[in-house]
Amino acid sequence: MADATTPVAAHKDAIRRFAAERGWEPYHSPKNLVLALASEVGELCELFRWLTPAESRRAADDPAKREAIADELADVANIVFLLSAHTGIDLTEAIRAKMAKNAVKYPAPAKRAGRGRGGRTGGGGGPPRSG
Repeated sequence: MADATTPVAAHKDAIRRFAAERGWEPYHSPKNLVLALASEVGELCELFRWLTPAESRRAADDPAKREAIADELADVANIVFLLSAHTGIDLTEAIRAKMAKNAVKYPAPAKRAGRGRGGRTGGGGGPPRSG
């Protein structure tokens, strides 16, 4: 299953079947799934803790680290798919709607001739941070 060719529904069906085969569905309340999601995100964060920005960009170049990152990303994604299924929220539509909201909240800067913005070498890099 590759990202470019696998619909979200296929992932949701696969993870629900996996959970059903093991009798885990009674434990998959939205509350429990959100708490499990927080735990899995914490495990993903642990892989990057204390790395410099440059080290974090190269982390997936090491085969062992790449496998660990992939495992944690998969755990996070699986729980997101389960939460989407158990709440009846269409993930594709939710992402589309949120991106539309973010486009209004964080409009792209006007490009100036000769001065690129964003990307790896330019300015920007995300929404402004408060605090």
